[in-house]
Amino acid sequence: MSDDYSKYTILLVDDEEDILEFISYNLRREGFNVHTARNGEEAIQQATKYSPHLIILDVMMPEMDGIVACEEIRKIPSLKGCIIAFLTARGEDYSQIAGFEAGADDYITKPIRPKVLISRVKALLKRHDSNTVEAVEDKNILKISDLIIDKEKYLLIKDEKEMILPRKEFELLSLLVSKSGKVFTREEIYNTVWGDNVIVGDRTIDVHIRKLREKIGSEHIKTLKGVGYKFVE
Repeated sequence: MSDDYSKYTILLVDDEEDILEFISYNLRREGFNVHTARNGEEAIQQATKYSPHLIILDVMMPEMDGIVACEEIRKIPSLKGCIIAFLTARGEDYSQIAGFEAGADDYITKPIRPKVLISRVKALLKRHDSNTVEAVEDKNILKISDLIIDKEKYLLIKDEKEMILPRKEFELLSLLVSKSGKVFTREEIYNTVWGDNVIVGDRTIDVHIRKLREKIGSEHIKTLKGVGYKFVE
């Protein structure tokens, strides 16, 4: 994992305002993008909206506790790759067992020193990076960032919404996500998606890129002027 932590989004959930402020401050100081929520219901809404890489989730909260919130988040397809760590003052074994059974990846007991917390967060995000592109059900289904891609059905799932993509749009997206962060030249894209024996207009790629951006969000596909395009998480 590089030292540029600005590409990572963290959702911090706790009903105690001082804890939210203290931990948020330390995470933001490291460069992380941080969103906050104060109960389980709000956590689900924020997680669905921002697709965080990591959720730090308190157990004891009003309206909906962390255990139930974790179970609900684990049911959302677009959040399958999200790492969830419980942050709680409760160190009892049964609480930890309940957390892991609900789908948590780690357990952090508070109070915790800022340096120790940051170290744990970075370790958890390394785990996320190693699983960024993973099989969700089988080798034909990929999960990357907030997208699920079914290569057999030409199906894209974003924010629990299913979209059947036209063949060339799907092949273009599949190429870009195959190496996240790599800049694919226009020539590479033409040859891979359309074939080097097919003659297409100069604006063909641009039109397909525009349509993909409308469907998955413009933040995921970046243009390198005069060179090509890349997918970013």
